[in-house]
Amino acid sequence: MSATLVNELGNIFIDHEVLAFIAGTSAMECYGLVGMAKKSTASGIAELLKRENQSKGVKVRSGNDGVIIDLFVIVEFGTRISAVAQNIIDKVKYNIEMMTGLKVKHVNVNIQGVRVEK
Repeated sequence: MSATLVNELGNIFIDHEVLAFIAGTSAMECYGLVGMAKKSTASGIAELLKRENQSKGVKVRSGNDGVIIDLFVIVEFGTRISAVAQNIIDKVKYNIEMMTGLKVKHVNVNIQGVRVEK
């Protein structure tokens, strides 16, 4: 699937995997984030993804009025979850809009777990 950007010269199709990679990379730059998570449907336990698979913790949906990004993350113990989530939302929205020119309608942050980092 892809998101479409229309201009006077034609159409630009941006694959959802590209948007997921941008969102995952942007989120990983935020303080207080341990990593992206892939929730196991069988056990209900969040699995921490390696850096090369971070786009698998992102779900992208596109509509007529913009894209919706769902992030599944694990945050660091001791950080303020609301501040970390807001920082992720702002950074992901800014980077996707600046890099692609697409409008971001929503960025949903789903906290899948809290981990103590050493």
